[in-house]
Amino acid sequence: MSTTKSPLSIGIIIGNRDFFPDSLVEKARTEIIDVFAKLKLTPVLLESTDTKLGGVETFREAQKCAELFKKHSGEIAGVLVLLPNFGDEKGVADTLKMANLNVPVLVQAYPDELTKMNVVNRRDSWCGKISVCNNLYQYGIKYSLTSQHVSFPSDIPFQQDLKDFVAVCRVVRGVRNVRIGAVGARPGAFNTVRYSEKILQRNGITVTTVDLSEILGKANKLTKDDASVKQHLEAINAYVPQGKTPNEAMLQIAKLDVVLKEFMEEYALDATAIQCWTSLQQNYGCNVCTSMSIMSENMLPSACEVDVTGTLSMYAMQLASGSPSALVDWNNNYADDPNKCVLFHCGNWAKSFLPDIKMDTAPILGTTVGVENTYGALDGRTPANPLTYGRISTDDPKGIIKAYFGEGELTDDPLKTFGNRAVAQIPDLQGLMQYVCRNGFEHHVVMNASRTGTILQEALGNYMGWEIYNHNV
Repeated sequence: MSTTKSPLSIGIIIGNRDFFPDSLVEKARTEIIDVFAKLKLTPVLLESTDTKLGGVETFREAQKCAELFKKHSGEIAGVLVLLPNFGDEKGVADTLKMANLNVPVLVQAYPDELTKMNVVNRRDSWCGKISVCNNLYQYGIKYSLTSQHVSFPSDIPFQQDLKDFVAVCRVVRGVRNVRIGAVGARPGAFNTVRYSEKILQRNGITVTTVDLSEILGKANKLTKDDASVKQHLEAINAYVPQGKTPNEAMLQIAKLDVVLKEFMEEYALDATAIQCWTSLQQNYGCNVCTSMSIMSENMLPSACEVDVTGTLSMYAMQLASGSPSALVDWNNNYADDPNKCVLFHCGNWAKSFLPDIKMDTAPILGTTVGVENTYGALDGRTPANPLTYGRISTDDPKGIIKAYFGEGELTDDPLKTFGNRAVAQIPDLQGLMQYVCRNGFEHHVVMNASRTGTILQEALGNYMGWEIYNHNV
């Protein structure tokens, strides 16, 4: 099971050219270790006695660094290439080739200072970075760049680059190993959530299915006296006020929660997509929204309507930000503002989005299955926040995975309605809707209270090789 909180390490290659001053490499090693300590990152790098000052230049030194990386391959999620001088492009490329980690790589280079352009202090890293990238390109090794061509490790822009890079590493590592549970069949009326398990599996994404009847059958065998049911009922009451929800409905919700947790633990699942209507209401008598909200809040994203690629989107965006995601509908216009719209769903968003959370019913669904069978839906309004939105989808005719991402704002504009709801403000929203419709994307989109669009584009476009559209670019 890969989770957002899994520990990860970053390998460090300090490139060196022998005719540059040794002091530059020695100082760079100390500086980057200090930066990693400040950012609470775990470095994996050669000791200063393993090679000349811990740098990599010769093939023998590349071998030593590669062997070190192999020993830590289970924990290394990315590699930072540090160039305190021009560096040796072959040494860097050979290290990565022999280590064969297949992880993201960030290439950094030190700037020269105009007052230190003499033989003792000159670096030429500006030029060396181009040569290193040229070699990585030749070797077929994918890599990322810093926002500024050269920067000191102590610079704020570089440290932000490094934090963003770590987020890229989390996304790539997580998505390549994610395990998703598909609970039940998709609602018959929703062709929109069709997807290809085979395309997902080719990309390392495993889907484990279970029939909804198995889940409901196990839930029905539980009683109010079971210790696990009592425990989950207490947890639910601590999570959200019961409000007007009958005790009988609370018991049904708790029993279902127990079985879903057991299913996830049995198959080491990171996320779920659940058939949330109408069989659940007609055959069991409640909504599963509360359980889904709790899972999403606990960084185990859960999407409704068996939207497997929707929950994959939630997971990727959670990895990028370190905070919960929510699956929403692109639902309504907001008056006559062309750049605002209403985001909505019946009631399963993570509690982080709902400061005024309360348990309620699902009025729209209740018109067909009876409102009394829809207890467990949540009600609440999301306040103003930064917004990253996006959607991953399998494009079966093309045999690819595609996605779109962008950033905007969640606003406090007035909105009098029910369910889980928010108002979004997005630059050129009309153009985005044109793109969504013309390219056959689903009506579901994922929101995250962050600014992580470029992280997702880098992780899923550059490293996963998916077709990505960034609406902000």
